[in-house]
Amino acid sequence: MKKIVAANVIALCLAATSIAAPPSRIVSLAPNITEILYDLGLGGRIVAVTDYCDYPPAVKEKPRVGGFTNPSLEAVVGARPDLVILTDDGNPKVIYNRLRDLGIPCYVFTPRRLGELPRGIRDLGAALGAGKEAAALAGRIEKEMSALENRARQMRVNSPKSALFIIQPEPIVVAGPGTLIHEAFGILGIRNVAADGKDKYPKFSLEEIIRRSPDYLLAGQGFMSGGGVERLKERLHMLPAVREGRVCVVTERLYRLSPRAVGGVEEMAQCVAGL
Repeated sequence: MKKIVAANVIALCLAATSIAAPPSRIVSLAPNITEILYDLGLGGRIVAVTDYCDYPPAVKEKPRVGGFTNPSLEAVVGARPDLVILTDDGNPKVIYNRLRDLGIPCYVFTPRRLGELPRGIRDLGAALGAGKEAAALAGRIEKEMSALENRARQMRVNSPKSALFIIQPEPIVVAGPGTLIHEAFGILGIRNVAADGKDKYPKFSLEEIIRRSPDYLLAGQGFMSGGGVERLKERLHMLPAVREGRVCVVTERLYRLSPRAVGGVEEMAQCVAGL
């Protein structure tokens, strides 16, 4: 996906949000932004979201403007927003350009890593007139991350563990470098055997997984539901991690950069420690 962010784009977006009164009609064009807005207590200001915004449950009642990468500009304009929030990690630059040409104020959320999330939340809260709430949320995330990192250091053993995270079983797509999952592995001191991938979500063959032989095999819910994990285990029955029961399914909290991602790292830690 193309990056939105050039320095002048960010400057324009931030200037657009420097208004006298906090925005009261917000369109969110990313699921993680929607989650953050609700966590800040701003769900009531959201007038439209993407088709992929599915958390918290209350968001299901919000009008939809289409996909993450191809929202309907007609629907966005029809929502009469005084601010559209995008992310540079997914929303194509052309969407921002067209909104700018239409004179619609926008804000680009720039964090891409869990370590950058607290700063991003503080900046966003300041732009939305929710600085106090943002500071509290960012502080909570920092506290949870610090505690998690301390526990992770105590968990580590002399011989580092390796793991592979399966995103999709057929064809097999795994979490490579630049993903939140890869960052989570690093926080926990686990070596991602797909770290040398050429993109964020490389495709792996069964033979490649067997050759790399990760100590642990993790998979996210979604594609893996409905027997997907069992079918994959059958295909990889010769892998020591499968034979010895070191396979675990976790929720999809690490699929998006939101406050819930911290819980996703914790879940991964408990999964590996308990196998």
